[in-house]
Amino acid sequence: MERARRRRTNDPEGLRQKVLDAAEHAFQVRGYHATSLGDLMQAAGVTGGALHHHFPTKKAIGLAVINERVAQAVEETWIGPVVSAASAREGVSGVFAAVAGELERQGFVRGCPLNNLAHELSLADPEFRAALARIFADWQAAIASKVRTDQGEGREDHRTDPDRYAAMAVATYSGAMSMAKASQDTAVLRLCAEAML
Repeated sequence: MERARRRRTNDPEGLRQKVLDAAEHAFQVRGYHATSLGDLMQAAGVTGGALHHHFPTKKAIGLAVINERVAQAVEETWIGPVVSAASAREGVSGVFAAVAGELERQGFVRGCPLNNLAHELSLADPEFRAALARIFADWQAAIASKVRTDQGEGREDHRTDPDRYAAMAVATYSGAMSMAKASQDTAVLRLCAEAML
């Protein structure tokens, strides 16, 4: 009688996502430099061989977290809500309020993942800097585009400079999140929600 062959379940993409889950969390909590590959293997429950199959270096993991996870978070938290809002101003204000509410429910402020990595990695490596700058640029461009749409449809004053407003919105959020993280208080985000209208 022929032995039944054992079927090996192989889910390379699932394993890759587990590593990214672990890395995204660790970089947000401890930072990129304070997280070792051993930490990531343990958190993801993978072997060194499995980790290196998908990510040959720690830098490759860092770039994947930035390009896939952080970019997606900015898209979901910021770009989508602003683009679908009645106006850019209402969308921006709404994001500030929504983030403040989520942080209040969470009970602590770890800061903006994009800010945290930008502070830590922008001077460390030109590839990290370029990847982070690209996310900031896409974020600003989406807000500016929404302002232009609002102007074309009569919802925004034509004297508003779309690029300037977008830069102010992104910079205000980045600064407010740093302040909220330092104070562990979301009050500054609530103030900005009102001011951005």
